[in-house]
Amino acid sequence: MEIPQVEAFLAVGTFGGFRRAAAALRLTQPAVSARIRALEDSLSVRLFERGQHGHGLALSAAGRALRPHAEQVLHAVALARQAVHDIRPASGGAIQIAAVLSICTYLLPDVLKRFQTAHPDVMIAVRSGHSKEVLEMVLRGDAEIGLARSLHHPEVETVSLRDDPLILVGRSTSWPTRTRRARLAEVADRPLIFFDRGSSDWTLTQGLFRRAGLVPNVALEVETIETAKRMVERGMGLAFLPHLAVGRELRRRSLVAIEIVDAEPISRSLDVIHPRPRPLSSEARALLHALRSALSEAGGPPRRRR
Repeated sequence: MEIPQVEAFLAVGTFGGFRRAAAALRLTQPAVSARIRALEDSLSVRLFERGQHGHGLALSAAGRALRPHAEQVLHAVALARQAVHDIRPASGGAIQIAAVLSICTYLLPDVLKRFQTAHPDVMIAVRSGHSKEVLEMVLRGDAEIGLARSLHHPEVETVSLRDDPLILVGRSTSWPTRTRRARLAEVADRPLIFFDRGSSDWTLTQGLFRRAGLVPNVALEVETIETAKRMVERGMGLAFLPHLAVGRELRRRSLVAIEIVDAEPISRSLDVIHPRPRPLSSEARALLHALRSALSEAGGPPRRRR
């Protein structure tokens, strides 16, 4: 079993087909097929089978058994590369970061202030974009690490730092303490504020109503999370916003979280990604430590009632 074969196996399992896996690995489709065929021959099993209704590929029973071990193999390879990298001289003292806008706005300022106090000689460059753009910058080598929400890809190592669900928030004066629970149908009838049409957050929020057969009362559509939050603060409606963006307002009680009693929370996480083949520099690892410390001190999202 060779590392390129393992990478191809995980890519095909993630994307459900050779074409998308080849694009993700930046290989030709025949090259990916050859790696899968060689892996199957070495194990004397079939790792994939046709999906339901003949669409795409799905892991066979053998493939499902192999997958967690394949992930461990790539993780072990990453750790081995890191160990070798650690005995080399220190890198050039610069970190390139790619981050989604919400993390740039609500997390990085405090983290980078703390980090630069401890590491004044390290230069930091930050570029922002949507999750897909962050992933592309990391894969191209334009950024050493990426900071995104719920982002996974076979070519990157993903470390989840904390849950960051989308929570429904409203102005505190509009929601007395005893009524901070609601059914989704009640929420759909209230004025709602949506942000960043087409983003994963927008899609997840819209999907919540669509699955329940409800049409939300869209009062406003805005471009950014911060704009949506300001509109909520002025009593113009409710919004589903990342906990990271509203944690301070919730602690100050200028905004309140409203629990939806008949729908599952919209689960998200704050993730750090970096390429599996390229070990992190000591500066990047120090930055990750600063991130973890900041998130630990800030506290996590509210617990869902039982």
